Amino acid sequence: MEKQWYVVNTYSGHENKVKEKLEMRAESMDMQDYIYRVVIPEEKVVEVKDGVTKERVKKMFPGYIIVEMVMTDEAWYVVRNTPGVTGFIGSSGKGAKPTPLQPAEVDKILGNMGISRMDVDTELEVGAKVKIIAGPFNGMYGSIDSVDLPNQKIMLTVDLFGQETSVEVELNQIQKA
Repeated sequence: MEKQWYVVNTYSGHENKVKEKLEMRAESMDMQDYIYRVVIPEEKVVEVKDGVTKERVKKMFPGYIIVEMVMTDEAWYVVRNTPGVTGFIGSSGKGAKPTPLQPAEVDKILGNMGISRMDVDTELEVGAKVKIIAGPFNGMYGSIDSVDLPNQKIMLTVDLFGQETSVEVELNQIQKA
């Protein structure tokens, strides 16, 4: 089974508490190999009020968090029974497992936050094989030459018309091959 992203419904306004509790439970119950990342979808918003410009963080989906996890019975139980969680989105209830988000949906949500769906620390090593899933090189495979995290860019070597060529792609345009 592979890790995928799921939407979890929480009590509105309790997203930060649920994220903290879920991360603590994953660690204390030794579920780090099944529950990877817990993200509260947020975006920066610039507001002008009384002539004063303020930047603040706004929740994209109040009452929801997204969780990257491997959907096993144990992991499902841990998330479902975390205080503040009301359930998974995409589940009919009655013990049915939820439907994961599509990669394009995850990329859009995480991309707005400047985060990649890939786990940068473990999946983006020089020499790793990746598939390009968007942009002019869509569908091509390449190997990583360098990673520029601050700018969210990656230099890849791809086979272009029988010749190895270096191309620069954005982090959200690739997935692990």
